[in-house]
Parts: sequence; structure tokens; C-alpha cells
Amino acid sequence: MSQSYKSSSNAVYSLKLHIVFVTKYRRKTLTPALLSFLGDAFDKILSDWNCTLIEFGGEADHVHLLVDIHPALDISVLMNNLKTASARRANSVFAEHLAGFYGKPTFWHRAYFVASVGSTSLDTIKKYVEQQGTKEKPRKSASS
Repeated sequence: MSQSYKSSSNAVYSLKLHIVFVTKYRRKTLTPALLSFLGDAFDKILSDWNCTLIEFGGEADHVHLLVDIHPALDISVLMNNLKTASARRANSVFAEHLAGFYGKPTFWHRAYFVASVGSTSLDTIKKYVEQQGTKEKPRKSASS
């Protein structure tokens, strides 16, 4: 993954998250058609939040999202909105299928996994930060 930066009026950033949502009770409710629908739904929901869905995939009982986000977002609010809005949309189209698994119109487990992702390893950044201020850098002269 190449590193690309975005900018706003007061920040230059590159924030990518790996997100995993699991179905309630780990039930295998996610068919290929439902997974395809959820990929489109997450893409639209994230776009409304000024975020970008980079990659989406899943299996019968969970989904993975790779997302590019804006630094002003409250991650927990975003996670809850993604789960609520995607469940609502899926239930409106796949109500009959999901009714066989759940009595209520929700199917995500309340917990989620989220981790920051970058193209530079944690060890590389740690070494870079540790070395800050340890070496005198040559200054450019005023005539340069």
C-alpha cells in the first residue's frame, strides 16, 4: 500500500483503519449476495462521513473493512453508525433471510475490532522517534 497524504485547512494526514464486525452469536448469516450488498452499503455510509472504503471482504460470520478516515472523526461514533446503518439497510433488503436467524432487526455483535494501519512498520517509526534530537543536522547557510 503506497502512502498518500490528504490535507485539510489545518492538518496533513493519512489515517487508515482495519475494522472487523462479527455477526451476533457468530451466526453464519452473510451470504455472498448479502456480503456484496454490505460492501456497497459500507462504501456509501463511509462516503457520507468523508471517509473512503479502500477494501472490503468477509465470510459467513464476519466482515473486514480497510478504511481511510478524516482525523476529526470520533472512531467509536463512526463504528456504531457503520453497524447501525448497515444493519438497517441489510434488514430492509434481506429481512426474510435474516428473520430466520434473529428476532430483532439487528445482526452485528455489539463489540468490534479496529486497528490503525500504515505502510511503515511500527518498529521503523519507533526507531525514527527515538532518534529525534540525538544527531545534530547540518544547517543550510543563509546564502544557500
